[in-house]
Amino acid sequence: MADPRFFDRAGPFTLAEVAARAGALLEGDDARPIEDVAPLAGAGPRQLTFFDDRRFEAALARTQAGAVLVRDGDRTLVPATASALVTTEPYRAYARVAELFYGDGGSAPAGVHAAASVAASARLGAEVTVAPGAVIEDDAELGDGCRIGANAVVGRRCILGPGCRIGPGASVAYALVGARTIVHAGARIGQDGFGFALGVEHGKVPQLGRVLVGDDVEIGANTTIDRGALGDTVIGSGTKIDNLVQIAHNVVIGEHCVIVAQSGISGSTELGHHVVVAAQCGITGHLTIGPGARLAARTAVIGDLDGDADYGGAPAVPAQEWRRQVVAIRRLGRRR
Repeated sequence: MADPRFFDRAGPFTLAEVAARAGALLEGDDARPIEDVAPLAGAGPRQLTFFDDRRFEAALARTQAGAVLVRDGDRTLVPATASALVTTEPYRAYARVAELFYGDGGSAPAGVHAAASVAASARLGAEVTVAPGAVIEDDAELGDGCRIGANAVVGRRCILGPGCRIGPGASVAYALVGARTIVHAGARIGQDGFGFALGVEHGKVPQLGRVLVGDDVEIGANTTIDRGALGDTVIGSGTKIDNLVQIAHNVVIGEHCVIVAQSGISGSTELGHHVVVAAQCGITGHLTIGPGARLAARTAVIGDLDGDADYGGAPAVPAQEWRRQVVAIRRLGRRR
């Protein structure tokens, strides 16, 4: 359960209100009060939990929860003491209910702290929060409801759409950011790309592009996104980027992609919509990865990949071929 020192909880809500937020079909007392969300094993009679994996069937049988989000095929597994909320996607429904109780996890009251530095030419919308030590540079624009964390920097003439959150110590430069985007602590957006004219003495190439970030993007802690060299680096709306990811100059990432921790994408590579890049993948530059492609962890991509397919290995090959390679190598290792 969430620690009230850090997270402000709303509610209680009736089970009918919870079901409406979850988009679930309620089987039980619609007036039953629900005060919180909790895991299967720790939930009590006034709390809601979810079940979406048959490996936890024993925990479901023992749960003391007042309500359980389940799929239709699992509704008979819910104990008689609990109400079933039937949905096609229990975990997504849980996420909506958790947001009902906790919103975005609590925040400081709106206003500019006395220890922040906001340029006279900066434009701040309504209900903006700027924490101690934060810097908002000349002609920057912050939309309504933006929250800038301690010691974060929003660079000159950057624009943040409504509802953006910039975490402590993060920096945003040469960037136009859409609505409701979250940039976590220590992330760096818009710094120089790694551009040099190589020779006896390596000449620095001016990086003259921007970073364009869509709506509802999430960028993890200590992730870096370089601005373009001439064109722009683009992050499509709805894309989620984990911690410690490197995205080089002029990369174009489509909408609703997922990029997991410690992955790196080299310059001018393009990812279509809904691409999934698992942890520690490496993608070389000037490639095209088709929409819906999915890369297993530690995949090394050195050529273009078609969309709507699974890949793995180094270098990347179709997942079925990669699995055969792994089995063959394992067999070779057992030979004497």
